[in-house]
Amino acid sequence: MSIDLTGGIDPGREFVFAERPQDPEMRDSVSFWVFDDRGTVGLPRIGIEAVSAGWEAHQIQVNVAFADGRVYRLRDEATARSPFGADGRPTVLGAGPIAFTCVEPFDVWTVAFDGVATQTSSADLAAGRKTGPSVDLRFQVETKMAVPPWVQGALRADADSQLRTSIVGDLMGGPRYEQLFRATGSIEVAGQRHDFTGSGLRIRRQGVRRLEGFWGHCWQSALFGSGRAFGYIAYPPRSDGEPAFNEGYLFDGDGELIPARVVHAPWLSRLQPVGEDVSLVLETERGEVHIAGETVVSTHDITDPSEVPAEMLAKMANWSFPALQQAGVRYRWDGEETVGMLERSIPTDKLIRD
Repeated sequence: MSIDLTGGIDPGREFVFAERPQDPEMRDSVSFWVFDDRGTVGLPRIGIEAVSAGWEAHQIQVNVAFADGRVYRLRDEATARSPFGADGRPTVLGAGPIAFTCVEPFDVWTVAFDGVATQTSSADLAAGRKTGPSVDLRFQVETKMAVPPWVQGALRADADSQLRTSIVGDLMGGPRYEQLFRATGSIEVAGQRHDFTGSGLRIRRQGVRRLEGFWGHCWQSALFGSGRAFGYIAYPPRSDGEPAFNEGYLFDGDGELIPARVVHAPWLSRLQPVGEDVSLVLETERGEVHIAGETVVSTHDITDPSEVPAEMLAKMANWSFPALQQAGVRYRWDGEETVGMLERSIPTDKLIRD
C-alpha cells in the first residue's frame, strides 16, 4: 500500500482566499504545532486568523516554549500581506512579522517569523500573569506532510451528524482538516539559535466560526518515528445529556486512517506548567490502544473579557474565553517515543484552584 497525502481532497482547498470574502464572518486560518525530537523546545500553536470584517489586519498567535519553563508569546493584529506567491497563486497567509506558505499542496508548507514577542514563563501563564519584557524572536520551519489529512466528521457517522446538525459545526468553524508532518527549522531568541528536527501538526480551516456556548475540549495528536500516528478531538459530556463530539484515528504508517474514539481523555481541571500525566486511551474496531503522555513544554491563556477591545471581541465571535492550555507532550506507545501536541480547555469557573 501507499500513503495518499491528499486524502482525496481537491488541492485547491490548500490555497488561501485571494480577496476579502463577502460574508463579514468568513475567516481563513492556518496554524502549526511544531516540536523538536528532544522535547527541549516547541511551538505549541502559531497561527493566523483572517476575518473578513477586519481583512486589512489579521489576528496573530505565537507561542514558543522551552522545557526549562521559558515562554515567548505574541497576541496581536498586524497588516495583512499579499496572498500571492512567486508563482502568482494565492499560497501565502501572512500578516506583519509572520507568513505561512503553501509550497506544494498536501506536501510542503513553511512558516517564517521575524519580530518581537513577550518573554514570560509556563508558571506565570498558569497563574494568569502575561506581562514581561519584549525580546527579538525569529523562527523558520519547513514541513513535509507524512500522514493523510484528517477531515473532521469523515471517519464516524455520529461525528459527521453532529457537525451538520448541532452547535459543533459552528465551533469547528466550517470545513476543517489537519495533517501531521515532519519538520526542520531554527529558532533564534535571547541571543541563542536552536536548530532542530521534529514533527508537528498543520490545521487548515475556511469558514464561519461561532464560539458562543463553547464548554471545553481535549485535542491530542502525534507522529512517531516508525510512521505510526494518532489524533482525536473530543468535547466533554454535555449538561443537557446530548451526545458530545468525539472522533479520532490511528495510522499504521501506511494506507488509510483507522477510525477511533477516545474513551479516556485527560480533561483539563487545573493549571499545571509541565510534568503532568496526560495519557489517553483510544478505541477502534481492533480494541483499545493505550498511549502514555507527559507534558514537557506548556503555555496557558486565561483571559478576562473586560480587558479585550470590543472590536476584537466581535472578531472572536464573543467567545466566552475558557481557560486554555496549549502544550507539547512526550508520548509513549508500544515502546516508541515522540513529542506531539495537546490543547484542552475548560470554563474558568470550573477550574480546580489549589
